[in-house]
Amino acid sequence: MIFKTPINRSVFSWCVYDWANSPFPAIVLTFVIPAYFTNVVAVNAETATSQWAFMIGTSSLIIAFVSPVIGSIADNGHRLKSWLVLPTIILALMTAMLWFVQPLQSDGILLLLLTGVALIAFEISMVFYNALLPNLVSSNYVGRVSGLGWGLGYIGGLICLLIFLVGFIQAETPPFGLNKWALEHVRASGPLVALWLIFFSLPMFFWTQEKSRNTNPVRSAGEFGFSRLFSSFRVLLENKTLSRFLLARMIFTDGINTLFAFGGIYAAGTFGMGMKDVLLFGLLLNATAGFGAFLFGWLDDRIGPKAIILVGLSSITLVGLPILLIESVVWFWILGAILGIFFGPVQSASRSLMVRLVPTGEEAGMFGLYALSGKITSFVGPWLVGLLVLTYDSQRIALSIVIPFLIIGGLILLTIKVPSND
Repeated sequence: MIFKTPINRSVFSWCVYDWANSPFPAIVLTFVIPAYFTNVVAVNAETATSQWAFMIGTSSLIIAFVSPVIGSIADNGHRLKSWLVLPTIILALMTAMLWFVQPLQSDGILLLLLTGVALIAFEISMVFYNALLPNLVSSNYVGRVSGLGWGLGYIGGLICLLIFLVGFIQAETPPFGLNKWALEHVRASGPLVALWLIFFSLPMFFWTQEKSRNTNPVRSAGEFGFSRLFSSFRVLLENKTLSRFLLARMIFTDGINTLFAFGGIYAAGTFGMGMKDVLLFGLLLNATAGFGAFLFGWLDDRIGPKAIILVGLSSITLVGLPILLIESVVWFWILGAILGIFFGPVQSASRSLMVRLVPTGEEAGMFGLYALSGKITSFVGPWLVGLLVLTYDSQRIALSIVIPFLIIGGLILLTIKVPSND
């Protein structure tokens, strides 16, 4: 059923899944594992940047093809939570196995492979997770609930980072007899993220309610789902507002995802940050991002998600430009903190805007296309970063490619008309 009140146990348990899975992008994709890869496993920062870029790009290309198909199948099969179980387990398993990546150049391929598979599982899980949102609250509360989820996610990432920093990195004697010389206290980040994910995802699986759906066998759901996928594309082509929004999101999300993917590598390579400093920077970024998601989540329901996205994209562009030019580490910290405020609102408002635009009964299929819009060209940004690093041997020049993505996406978003709330 759809609840008229914004928050109850079912809704809050859904939001907690953001808390559960957010340490993965924070620790594995952005701060700890990229810094470990850059400083210890890879040959040098430039090689690490290019290899990481091609891994992210290739994984994103796979996600682009898989997401709309599985979303369409889920629309015609079992309950969405059931479909969410497998990618959650795969994500936990792949992150836990990062423990086996030793500080050797020969283990670089293993690290990239595990991270790439985990990224695919993470994005697939988000298709089903996002599609649950329209079942929980009316459109009047979508913005604040989406913002609450993103905010809890950033706070969860912050707390997990803090536990890892204090309990593992800064501890003179790491817990569980971990060997610092073998960097076991760093490699333990993978199992930590896996355990965090499994434990905190349980409330959603037990308590989040969803409306009754088809319970077709997987095979028949698959057959019908594939055929339904093509009808979803037809609906998309007929709905000019939705198709234009997904085009805009495809472009600006590529820029934002590229910033996320290379934040830790940029901090380690350009500003020479060690693991401790990268983690502290991650804590600061997650704190300001969580604050932004909570604040703008409530504003979303008042002024609309389109305005929130445009404010966020403009601010990220204006703050991001000097970050690519400055030499001062102090200013990097200050501008990075400001930048973080606007990451969450853009992502949260994009999700709430999609909820307002998606046709009833097509949630998973359309959120599969939503995932497609975020991934179909997302290999372009990382691959361009990799090519520019190889060409110019400069992380600054390489990451400047994100600015045009943000500007073009924002300009397209300006042209759409958003329907009013119910």
